[in-house]
Amino acid sequence: MIITRIIDSQHKADVNISNEPFKLFGRILVTYHDGKWDYQLKKYSSEKVTEMRFPDENYDYDAMKDSVFVGAYDGKKCIGLAILQPGFFKYMYLSDLKVNKKYRGQHVGQKLIAKAKEIAREKGYAGLYTQGQDNNPGACLFYLKTGFYIGGMDTNVYCHTKQEGKADIIFYCDVK
Repeated sequence: MIITRIIDSQHKADVNISNEPFKLFGRILVTYHDGKWDYQLKKYSSEKVTEMRFPDENYDYDAMKDSVFVGAYDGKKCIGLAILQPGFFKYMYLSDLKVNKKYRGQHVGQKLIAKAKEIAREKGYAGLYTQGQDNNPGACLFYLKTGFYIGGMDTNVYCHTKQEGKADIIFYCDVK
């Protein structure tokens, strides 16, 4: 049985689970019209589907005192991670979310989001916010499925980088 819990200092090594590859199978096309955000999924043909893997972060638990680390555990093994950080407004920031590839599709991410919402509510936040790259539809659709909505878009974040041409979609989720 998979359980979620806050990672304490005794288990601080668990915050450094590895990033694993994920499929880039399309792009989320975002529009804003009459005060409302909407999106469309543009799927790639099978020969254009690729994989991507983010570099491992090597988080320093002790240096990140304001962060809340939430782990998903299968027995004693940490198989998923959510990192929450204080927001400078009424939404707590979900800075990272990852699930071991072997456990994807088993609702581990949903359990991590549910625990993150509970923590944000307990800390007096109105909700959570995070971002997903527009070329990572798996992540974007996951956020939308778990109660997040599109609240904005950053089209400049990758200017002058190796990822030029991508954009971040900003997602919000209310918890009150």
